[in-house]
Amino acid sequence: MRRDHWKRYNDRLDPQRDFVEIYAKVVGHEFPWDMNQALGFALFRTYAVPGIGGLLDRTGEFTARTQKRYDDTALLLEPPTRLGFEDPDAKAAIRRINAMHRAYDIPNHELRYVLSTFVVVPKRWLDDYGKRPLTPNEVEASVQYYRVLGRHMGIKDIPETYAGFEQLMDSYEAEHFAYDAGGRRVADATLALMVGFQPRIARPVMGVFSRSLMDPPLRAAFGYRTPPRPVVAVSRGALRARGLLLRAFPARREPKLVEDLPQIRSYPDGYDIEKLGTWPVPGRAGCPVRHEPGAAPTEQVSG
Repeated sequence: MRRDHWKRYNDRLDPQRDFVEIYAKVVGHEFPWDMNQALGFALFRTYAVPGIGGLLDRTGEFTARTQKRYDDTALLLEPPTRLGFEDPDAKAAIRRINAMHRAYDIPNHELRYVLSTFVVVPKRWLDDYGKRPLTPNEVEASVQYYRVLGRHMGIKDIPETYAGFEQLMDSYEAEHFAYDAGGRRVADATLALMVGFQPRIARPVMGVFSRSLMDPPLRAAFGYRTPPRPVVAVSRGALRARGLLLRAFPARREPKLVEDLPQIRSYPDGYDIEKLGTWPVPGRAGCPVRHEPGAAPTEQVSG
């Protein structure tokens, strides 16, 4: 297959009508590794918002059961991409996500922010490190895909354009990024998991490599030290070189599915979508967070 096969394929489609198909080709065929990294990094950014990172720490899901939470998140987000929003498995996955969210009193502004990261961070990642940037058709398909996903999740006032999503994400982070001890613990646990995915010989440098990919406001929100400039340059240069190298490879014929990734380790014998994710703690009015006696329920969280 020609190296630009999926680019030409996507540009022949209508992003207003064929957005699921276009987005599926971006995720599964054209940029499977990059999109996995970028979407994971998008979620990672949300921990720098104290209302999100702090509560995720108190649930224990991202610190005590980091691998399972990583796996469940990836497996629940994939079915609509791969199968479309009307497929029974996709509907089941969205129901499971919504059931988890309903266990908390989640502000709409946090949900809108998290949704914006799924649109903006992958585009920026591919601009910087991909074998090519997304085409306008692919960007528009991503916008439409996440607008539909957001409506299925009951999110209000969703931006209509990429520029709207970008403005939302940047302004929200400028206002809300701040240090929180719980958010830092969630970030540390997530980075430790990511390091564990790498070959043993690479693990000693993966922490500083990961921090080198973070922008200064994100590092500051977590209280992470800024790596030396040469380390930042080498880390980012290595990813750019990878992108340039991939331009010489033919297009992928078969999609790379989340369940095929070696990082997904919690379900070696398969899984049931209806059983993924978190569940309410018995006797606590449906809220999974274990509150101290007399403490009011916390109101903020993201998926």
